[in-house]
Amino acid sequence: MQNLILGEFLNKNSFYQKITEKVFNSIPLNFEEALRLYKEGDLFFLGELARTLKEKIHGKKYYYTINRHINYTNVCIINCKFCGYHKRPQEEGGYTLQIEEILEKLKATPELKEVHIVGGINPALSYEYYIELIKTIRGLFPNIHIRAYTCVEIDWISKISRKSVEEVLTELKSAGLNSLPGGGAEVFSERVRNELYPAKISSERWIEIAKTAHKLGIFTNATLLFGHIEKDEEIIEHLFKLREIQEKTKGFYCFIPLPFIPKNNQLSYLGPPASHKILKIFAISRIILNNFFHIKAYWVFLGKGLAQLALLFGADHFHGTVIEEKISEAMKGKPITKLPPQEIEKLIHEIGGEPVLL
Repeated sequence: MQNLILGEFLNKNSFYQKITEKVFNSIPLNFEEALRLYKEGDLFFLGELARTLKEKIHGKKYYYTINRHINYTNVCIINCKFCGYHKRPQEEGGYTLQIEEILEKLKATPELKEVHIVGGINPALSYEYYIELIKTIRGLFPNIHIRAYTCVEIDWISKISRKSVEEVLTELKSAGLNSLPGGGAEVFSERVRNELYPAKISSERWIEIAKTAHKLGIFTNATLLFGHIEKDEEIIEHLFKLREIQEKTKGFYCFIPLPFIPKNNQLSYLGPPASHKILKIFAISRIILNNFFHIKAYWVFLGKGLAQLALLFGADHFHGTVIEEKISEAMKGKPITKLPPQEIEKLIHEIGGEPVLL
């Protein structure tokens, strides 16, 4: 399994030898090993190790889909400091899409294979809105994959309906829901939550909801928001917690590292994470999350160039066409335009990969 680039590192460093031996024998790293590898490991060693692992799972295949994002409301009462998308109730610029408006967007793109639906925590919306939206989409598009409502939204829907999370998820599944997106996990640290998003559900609640979904046969994604005030130890703890959950439930479909965008929010003074850090996060994620099938390079947050590079640092999934994504658009202050399938495939071919449409 060893290649020439890895061999150069292994000949010079006994720690790298130990790490590589464990990784290639599917032996999980312990916390101290993973933290040291992340903090001290050479970027190119990490990248080559992660890429080799990716190819062990997927070969030269890189995945994408034809999808559209629906951000049904930007009204939100949580007020996360890193968010530049939300508007408070009654604030100028707030919007909520009616179900018919959403259907018109979907009818305009009949080639869709997936719709990705997330929004703010809007107290004006009823429980029936959430159920009817899924049911109506399923009725008109019987074959589309509906990935909708983060664990944060599911918690809110449970509260306003006075139903348990299990009841809510069961009704949504019956309405036609296929899976949950991974947003709202941020970083599993109460220190960070108390500082940046104290009104959002706790890490324990996010995990509880994800586990409940898995129990019901609903796959979920998982995310990590990094590059703000989190510590290296908290990044590794987050990845270890996800690996532990996946070992028990097998319910995570994909992991998506999300770099913090320092625009139009209360943390703009921090600046963006360096490309070096972003690529290290991708590599260490692929190495630690040895029981996750997909690691996604979300080009909307990364930009096309860095997302393409992330495919050489352990990622295997390029997300999709997106078509419309209001959250990143509000954060970056510029439109997020559709990425055609032909361009995605071109980006994959340029790194020697084989595009696979999901």
